Amino acid sequence: MFPFVLFLLGAILVGLFAYFEHQRQKQRREALAALAAELGWQFSPEKDYDHDEQFAHFEVFRRGHTRFAYNTLWGSFEADGREYPIKMGDFHYQVTTHNGKTSSTHTYRFSYAIAGLPFANVPELLIRPEGMFDQLKGLLGFDDINFESEEFSRRFFVKSSNKRFAYDVIDPRMMEFLLASNPPTIDIEQSRICLCDGGKQWTPEQFKSQLSWARDFFDHWPDHVVNTLQTQG
Repeated sequence: MFPFVLFLLGAILVGLFAYFEHQRQKQRREALAALAAELGWQFSPEKDYDHDEQFAHFEVFRRGHTRFAYNTLWGSFEADGREYPIKMGDFHYQVTTHNGKTSSTHTYRFSYAIAGLPFANVPELLIRPEGMFDQLKGLLGFDDINFESEEFSRRFFVKSSNKRFAYDVIDPRMMEFLLASNPPTIDIEQSRICLCDGGKQWTPEQFKSQLSWARDFFDHWPDHVVNTLQTQG
């Protein structure tokens, strides 16, 4: 009798968890749909299994298996007098591990924002918080790009296909902005920018905050950098 009671309680707990998770996801979809309407954008809760292929140049979308984007918002925003198409939403993937006898699968979800840049041939640029492994790599001689500001170089890992471009974009004004705003990982590739830490889902308010941050980030690009990119494009 006792094992049956335990089984029944377990089944009830699983059912309650599934119900509350369903309600949470439903509320999230509704809130993101409302946000898209507020911004004058479009919204789709459907699973997009092509997202990882379309944006495969960003490492964060190549992890694991069973990858798809969902709760997708898309539209455009203006920054420093220029129009930027943007796509934001949630991403799902799974990682399966084996120990020789059994296997286990873990599910990961995070939010992202991808904006198209109004310039062609923008050099690749990665800016993210410096981690312990970056410091170990530094000891082995694999240094990232360092800047005059010791605080900035200590807090951020910076890599670029064009060091001159990195130094031009990350001028003292930009350094001050990045140090003060605690940004997500900034990854610029193929004239697109991806804002994402790959670790957590944003609340609807955080989606708005990321959009506001993106505007401020582009407003901080030095004029001579923008003029050079426009001339090259």
